[in-house]
Amino acid sequence: MSIEAVVFDIGNVLIEWQPERHYDRVIGPARRKAMFDSVDLHGMNDLVDQGHHFTDTIYDWAEKHPEWREEIRMWHDDWISLASPAIPHSVRLMRALKRRGVPVFALSNFGVQNFEYACTVYPFLNEFDRLYVSGRMKTVKPWPEIYERVEADCGIAPGALLFTDDRIDNIETARTRGWQTHHFDGPEGLARRLVAETLLKESEAA
Repeated sequence: MSIEAVVFDIGNVLIEWQPERHYDRVIGPARRKAMFDSVDLHGMNDLVDQGHHFTDTIYDWAEKHPEWREEIRMWHDDWISLASPAIPHSVRLMRALKRRGVPVFALSNFGVQNFEYACTVYPFLNEFDRLYVSGRMKTVKPWPEIYERVEADCGIAPGALLFTDDRIDNIETARTRGWQTHHFDGPEGLARRLVAETLLKESEAA
């Protein structure tokens, strides 16, 4: 089936998402490891992705772990440093598809408030034809519901969607629903896939 739209994850596809790297830089690897071993920070972030309030969730988590209060608050206060930098080649691919008239969608686990903030820092996030943000939808990848709702909203057959994500569990759910998929491990691989699908010419995918 011909591809009618390309669906992009955001974290680690269009924007690097490496919280551990930021903490290593700010508090050092040993202290960062101790904190991540004792506090479920990714579980905290999962709540934000599910639609819980960005500030309230993180600050409440900090109060539950007073020995790490200031460090946990950095997840909020330094958030744009955790979600940076952009991946320029991926952004070029997204924009090249748009120029060719190929619809581009975002399907991302992302909180409501921090996504709005990210849009002010990364203007390309405002350029998608359709935005599917987990915090707004109150459901996350890889739960099947979020894929079902994308299908219902865009009206495109699953087999005509090409979805790229860095997480294999997210890819597997899409694949079981019949979506075409690309496991993202760098923009070069995605560029080759888009050329192979004749969505872009090699010059456009550079």
